[in-house]
Parts: sequence; structure tokens; C-alpha cells
Amino acid sequence: MPSPKPVSPDRWKLSVAPMMDWTDRHCRYFHRLLTRHALLYTEMVTTGALMHGDVPRHLRFNAEEHPVALQLGGSEPADLAHCARLGEQWGYDEINLNCGCPSERVQRGAFGACLMAEPLLVADCVKAMVDVVSVPVTVKHRIGIDKSVSYDFVRDFVGTVSEAGCHTFIVHARNAWLKGLSPKENREVPPLRYELAHQLKRDFPDLVIAVNGGITTTAQVHEQLQQVDGVMLGREAYHNPWWLSEWDAAFYGAGATELSREQVEEQMVAYMEREAGEHGTPWYPIARHMLGLRHGLAGARKWRQVWSDHRVKGLPAREVMAQAHGAVLVSA
Repeated sequence: MPSPKPVSPDRWKLSVAPMMDWTDRHCRYFHRLLTRHALLYTEMVTTGALMHGDVPRHLRFNAEEHPVALQLGGSEPADLAHCARLGEQWGYDEINLNCGCPSERVQRGAFGACLMAEPLLVADCVKAMVDVVSVPVTVKHRIGIDKSVSYDFVRDFVGTVSEAGCHTFIVHARNAWLKGLSPKENREVPPLRYELAHQLKRDFPDLVIAVNGGITTTAQVHEQLQQVDGVMLGREAYHNPWWLSEWDAAFYGAGATELSREQVEEQMVAYMEREAGEHGTPWYPIARHMLGLRHGLAGARKWRQVWSDHRVKGLPAREVMAQAHGAVLVSA
């Protein structure tokens, strides 16, 4: 059994949530230009994709992304152990188990939020992974499923799973309604109840508890950090990425990024050129992640329109950047 590597609870102070179709390696490279310290998560990768699919395509990432966590979706302990071992071999700093996704497709695979109804199975899954890796194994989950409002449910879930060797829980502070709501509605309709995550921290003071859901400002992050160990940010971080440039100074006592927005864009273009040369990756699936970079600035819409215009897809990325800057000047 590998010896666990000691990790400070500060590792989970700020993180960017795993978001399907969004937090790919290109997105994470972009986010790392903005914050050196926040923890970054992959999109959920299913055990089936790793057991039967293209492992390099799913697990390849850039060295600059550290610290970076691999989120797995699955419910078979042996398969999760195999995939966790792969994740550690590929260099990930953490293996996270998804017990929060409410989509019907995920439910059909018998994992995600529906696993909260089977804490003993989750404990078996966690133990199987803990036994084969030395990096932290963590769980992301909801506060409940369907319309039950019992704190006892999530308390017992965390208590059972923690006994299997999980010491860090990321708590999306909404229930997951398994029927009748889309994944998008599941992020908006069930009410937020941060107090349940706060109570978990009081009841399990030795565990790392991070909260997720509906947090969109620096002031709200500070408020949550008075109660729990960490905050995970999702869509606000993605759509307003320049916010990440404030995090190192605001939450880690470190210097803010020394890069301007224009310098970040320049580094992303250099990355696009590197990706094209090494992997044949077109620039536009990379550029889509930085469309919020000028959020709130004059000319942002014109700049964004150039970068997302399908008619320029055949041009080199550096030429598209020049056109985007020109559009900003014209609109000034």
C-alpha cells in the first residue's frame, strides 16, 4: 500500500470546479496563467472511458497545470482503483470521486449523485482507491438527493465514507433532484443551504470541508472561509476568468499575477501555436475558453466576436489576435 503524501488543507482553499465540456486541459492551462495557487480539476472522466478508451486523450495534461486533480465517475471499486492508479501514474495530484452529478445519463451508469444513497458502496470505492495510490482521494457530493431536507443524511454519508480513508469532501450545497430537472436546473432550482456544509465542518473538525454552489464574489468567498476550509468556484470563474487573477493576493497572501490581460492573451496564442505544432490541435477549441478574458472592458464584445467568428478559423491564431485587437481599437 502506498504511503500517503502529506497535503496541507490549504490545498483546497480555492478551486475551480470540474465542468463537463469546459475544464479541459486547455482551459486549465489558461486558468493557471491567472492563479498559481488555486486547485484545478479535470472534467469528469468515467472509468469506462479509461478502461476501454484512449487513455492519453483523457489523461494528458500540461505540466504547468499543477496542482491538478482528476475527477472520476464510476461505481465499481476495482475499476476505480485501476483508474486511480492510472491517474497517479500520469501525475495527477488528487483523485476525486463524483457523487454529485444528477444527469440521467450518469444515473444510468449508476454513479454520480445517486451514489449518495449507497454510502457503503462509496466507502468501498474510496477504500479501493486509497489502497493503491499515495495522493489524496476526495469526494464531491451534494447535501442530499431529491427533496429530502434531512441533515442526518449527508452527515451519515460523510461519516461512513470518511472511515474508508477520505479526508476531504467538496460539498455542493444543494440537493440533487434525480427526476424532473435537467443538470442546468439542478444547479439553480434546489435551494442553497450552506449551513449544512458549515455543520459538517463543526461535526467533523478533522476533515477538510469545502463548499460549492452559487458563490460569485470575493466577499462571499471570504465569508465562507470563516466556516469551512475551502471554496470551489464554477461558472462565475469560467465566464469571468480575470477574477482568478485576484485570488492569489486575496486568499494566499501571495502576489497577484504580473500579467496584463493582453499578456495572458499573448501567452495563450503562444500555447495555441505550441499545441498546433505538437498535437495538431486547431486554435479555436482553445480560444473558446478565454472569451471572457475582457469581461467588463470597453470593446469586449467586438474582441469576443472576432475570436469566435467561424470565418477566421483558417487563419493563424496570431493573425486572429491582431484582428481582435483592431476591433477593440475601432470600437473605442
